[in-house]
Amino acid sequence: MARRIPSLNALRAFEAAGRLGRMTLAADELNVTHSAVSRQIQHLENVLGVPLFEGPKNRLRLTEAGSTLLSGLNAAFDQIDTSVRAVADTEDGALDVSCPGTFTMRWLIPRLYRFQAEYPDIDVRLTASSRPVDFARDSFDVAIRVGTAPWPAGADVIPLFPEQTGTVLSPALAEIVGERFTGAARLHTRSRLRAWGDWLARSGIAVEAGSRVEYEHFYFMLEAANAGLGVCVVPWPYVTDDVRFGRLAAPHGFLESGHEYVALRRARRNRKSSLFCEWLEKEARAFVLSYPAPATQSQTAAIS
Repeated sequence: MARRIPSLNALRAFEAAGRLGRMTLAADELNVTHSAVSRQIQHLENVLGVPLFEGPKNRLRLTEAGSTLLSGLNAAFDQIDTSVRAVADTEDGALDVSCPGTFTMRWLIPRLYRFQAEYPDIDVRLTASSRPVDFARDSFDVAIRVGTAPWPAGADVIPLFPEQTGTVLSPALAEIVGERFTGAARLHTRSRLRAWGDWLARSGIAVEAGSRVEYEHFYFMLEAANAGLGVCVVPWPYVTDDVRFGRLAAPHGFLESGHEYVALRRARRNRKSSLFCEWLEKEARAFVLSYPAPATQSQTAAIS
């Protein structure tokens, strides 16, 4: 039985307009004019014999028929996208890498020039994200994440290094508040709300920090610590140079958090992602050997 499928261009125009809520946004996404989107939707309504939108054109509202059609098209286009990605020649185009934003800024970008020098033919496109990885949904080739197993199904897992966290603050503030951080503001970030609680439980160190201040992003919190606004708990890769060069003090050193940095790669690997993950492993080994985190007092006592 032959399928009754209207023009794919008309379906794409309607799906984009319905999903985005405005024809101008749909036109921008599809790289066509507003009038072209309007004509395609009008053609689709004529073919189907039902209105798909109601209300003013600058504030579209789906009719019942439009809602039904949009729901089916969303699922259908997602499936088409997944199928195309599964068989596409992924050697073409840039290498898409997803990575937590602050890790990208503080650890990956300062090292990336070495990968580009070694493989100048591979373009790298970085996207900041910490959300759970789903290679059936996501378009990137490699994702760097920090966490614990189990990792997503359908991914090759390349361990990089265990996460170590510690408290940091400006040297000037450290002289004032001492090792118990007496009266210093306790800085938090929404992306890691349990950082303080986890560190206190693992370290066993009693602190007398003062008020709580919360920042939306990790790098906001780091800037606040550098500015002497309080003390925060951070992973070692985020502050390696700050501590090494004396911009931040880490009076209690760093200890393992129980989490691990890993690279997640599509099981259907390609040359680009394989070379990048091999390079990541090499950089991770060099980082651990060259820049070991300062030990906590309890670790130092155990070693001695």
